[in-house]
Amino acid sequence: MKTLHNILRFYIDGFREMTLGRTLWAIILIKLFVLFAVLKLFFFPDLLAGKSEDEQARYVLENLIDHEP
Repeated sequence: MKTLHNILRFYIDGFREMTLGRTLWAIILIKLFVLFAVLKLFFFPDLLAGKSEDEQARYVLENLIDHEP
């Protein structure tokens, strides 16, 4: 338990003393937000929204099956 406490204190002290690191972490978090939130809204629409469970199942089944002519 003492080892875990020492590791935790090491990281807490390290983050507390950061100056440039805080700015870099802020940039990283903003980029992750843009990638996962904003891009999802614009490029990955919810195609199953507003459909019943049967309609959803039918839609998925039709799009999973490779339709050969």
